[in-house]
Amino acid sequence: MKKHYKKFWLIVGLFLITCSCVGNHSLYAPFNLKVHKSTAKEALEYINHFDFSGSNTFWPNVNQHLFLKNIKKNVTHPISMYPGEGTYFCAYSALSYLLLQEDPLGYAKFITSLYKDGKATFRDVLYEPSGAIKREAGLLKYRGIMDIQPADQMWFLTLADHFKGYLNIFNRKYDLGDESTFWASVNYAKFNRMGKKLLDYKIESKGSDFLRPRIKNLYGYITEKLKNGKVVLYINNRIVHKKNHVKIKLAVPTHFIVIEKISKVNDVITLVYWDNGGRTLIQLSPAFLKRIVYGITSFVNQQDYENK
Repeated sequence: MKKHYKKFWLIVGLFLITCSCVGNHSLYAPFNLKVHKSTAKEALEYINHFDFSGSNTFWPNVNQHLFLKNIKKNVTHPISMYPGEGTYFCAYSALSYLLLQEDPLGYAKFITSLYKDGKATFRDVLYEPSGAIKREAGLLKYRGIMDIQPADQMWFLTLADHFKGYLNIFNRKYDLGDESTFWASVNYAKFNRMGKKLLDYKIESKGSDFLRPRIKNLYGYITEKLKNGKVVLYINNRIVHKKNHVKIKLAVPTHFIVIEKISKVNDVITLVYWDNGGRTLIQLSPAFLKRIVYGITSFVNQQDYENK
């Protein structure tokens, strides 16, 4: 028994050393409604007419002025959604970026309700964060621009508090600083489950936490999926962003990125992706792409799916 226990903690230790975002098994989820359900203009109209009276009860450390500024920026500039420095929020951030493009009004209704009532329902799922979450939101420091974006702190902490996977088994209740621990970690199956709950897409995925997807032509597969929707890659980010002082680079996935564009000339692939509040362009070989990708999740537009 002790032998198996030690093996488990060895695996956990490897994730702790290398990952700020982690994953598990693939998932096939049914699609729901059409994408692009609302616009930024509708979201702003809703926010500007929302009754905020009596809204200081549940979130004592969330400044209302900064909250409003934050959510207005999110609905008008989704690209700026930032998970904070040194947190395990990258998976939540990737899904938030997609949600803000698909349904900014839905986001606005949810986050304002959460702020005013301390709980809110989104797509028939009730989110009611713990008292520890409500007290901590607005107080996160040394996380970059997220320090002054209390709505994002509320949002990420609430999602992490609600969704759980196998990496969260031994740390299910929030304590100070848990945004950078296994409490906030996301395995691959958990990421896909969150996508199913938060987004109105047909979701398909290939890959896992430990084994790369068996796809011969990875470039062709990603290109085809991008024609009908969105694609998120689950990658080993430590290989992409090498650091000289890091001597051990374990073959495990660590990050989620949203693919914006992909092209290939000769044997060089050009990839434009979104993560951490901005877009990045990189060039890499097909072999290197295959080396870093552990999961591919596609979010397919219902209309395009039905027209196949």
